[in-house]
Amino acid sequence: MPPKAKAAGRGRAPAKRKLAEEFPPGEVLKDTMKKEWKLGAPIGQGGFGVIYLAEENSANPVGADARYVIKVEPIDNGPLFCELAFYMRAAKPDLIQSWMKSKKLKNLGVPRYWGSGRHERGGQRYRFMVIDRLGTDLQKKFEECGRRFPRKLVLQLGLRLLDTLEYIHEHEYVHADVKASNLMLSHSDPNQVYLVDYGLAYRYAPEGLPKEYKEDPKKCHDGTIEFTSIDCHKGASASRRSDLEILSYCMVQWLCGRLPWEDKLQDPLYVRDAKIRSQENISEFMAKCFSSQDKPDEIQRFMEEVKSLGYTAKPPYDKLRSILQAGLKTIGPKEDGKLEFTSASGAAAPPTKVSAPTSAELESLALLSLPQLIRSFPSCVCMQQPVSDCSQCWCSSGQTSSPLYVMLELSATT
Repeated sequence: MPPKAKAAGRGRAPAKRKLAEEFPPGEVLKDTMKKEWKLGAPIGQGGFGVIYLAEENSANPVGADARYVIKVEPIDNGPLFCELAFYMRAAKPDLIQSWMKSKKLKNLGVPRYWGSGRHERGGQRYRFMVIDRLGTDLQKKFEECGRRFPRKLVLQLGLRLLDTLEYIHEHEYVHADVKASNLMLSHSDPNQVYLVDYGLAYRYAPEGLPKEYKEDPKKCHDGTIEFTSIDCHKGASASRRSDLEILSYCMVQWLCGRLPWEDKLQDPLYVRDAKIRSQENISEFMAKCFSSQDKPDEIQRFMEEVKSLGYTAKPPYDKLRSILQAGLKTIGPKEDGKLEFTSASGAAAPPTKVSAPTSAELESLALLSLPQLIRSFPSCVCMQQPVSDCSQCWCSSGQTSSPLYVMLELSATT
C-alpha cells in the first residue's frame, strides 16, 4: 500500500500545519484536572505531532516501562482536536469498564483516555492528550507475515473489531479509517488489539439521531483510498455501514494479500467504481480474490449482510458475529483467545530487522530537530525495533549513554 496513496485519501487536511518542536525528557505537563504528567522519551511521530512515553509526575524519570503515552501537537492543528472530541466523550475508563461488564467482555479495543490539556513552551502553545501506551501495529505484522494472515487470525481480528465498532457506534461515533496501521497490539498483552487514530472519527448521531445521507463533492474519497467506503467515495459522511464495509475490505486483504483495485490507487474514481462493482456482485469479487478452494464463505456472507444495510440502519452486530464465529468453528478447536501471527503457510513471522546508523549518519543526525530526527533515525537505540514501537527505547546501560539521547542533547545546543 503506497504511502502516497494513503496520504491522498485524506484530502481535506489543511495545506499548512505547524510541526511540534521537541520537549526534553522530564518536561511536566498539567492537564485540565490539575494532574501533572512527566514526559519521557519520544517514541513516534504521527502527522504533525510527537508521541512521548509518560507517567504521572514524580521524582523518578520516565522509564522504558512507562504505562502511558502523551500525544502533543501545536494548538492550531486540527487532528488532535478531532481525536480529543472522541476520547473525551467515549473513551473514559469508567465508560469502557461499564460497557465491558454489561457485554461480559474481557477486553475492548479502545485505548483509555486519562487526561488532556494545554501547555506553553518557548512562546508556542500546544495541545496534549494522555492515553494508554500500546505496542506494535498490525501493518508491521502483516508485512512480516508476507502480506497474508491465516484465516483463523483474520476471523479473530474481525470479531474483536466488531466488538470495538459496536461500542464506538453506540457512543454516537464512527471511526471511518479502520486499517492494519490503525490497529495496535497491547504493550503488555500480545493477544489484545486496539483501534487507534480517531482523527477522522465522525459523530454520526448527535443526541442519538443518525444524520441523513447527503453527498458533498468536497468530501469525495475521504479516508484511506483502498479501504474507504462507497458512501465516502461519493462524498457522504461515514456511517455505521461504512465502518463495516471498510472492515470487510480489510479482512479480504489480510486473507488474500491485496485488493483488486490496489494497482490503481492514484485514480480514486476507478477505485470507487471497482468497489461499486464488487458490491453489485460479491460472489464475482470473491472469485477474483480467492481460488475456489480458499474462498472464505463467511466473509462473503458478512459482506452480503453489510450490503443490505441502509445508511442510517443499526447493524445486526450479533448476526455478523455469528457469521464469523461459524467460520472459526470450521477451522478447528475452540477459540482460545490467542492471536498467532504466522504467515498463511503457517511459518512464524520473522522479527523486524533494523540497521544501525553509520558514524557519519550519527554526526548529521545530531543537527536535526526532533521531528526530523525521528524520521531519519527510525530505529530504537537498542537497534532491535523501530522507535515507534520498541519497548526498550533506552538501552539497559542507561538513558544518558544512548546515542539518541546524545543526539537530542546536541541538537538542543546547536
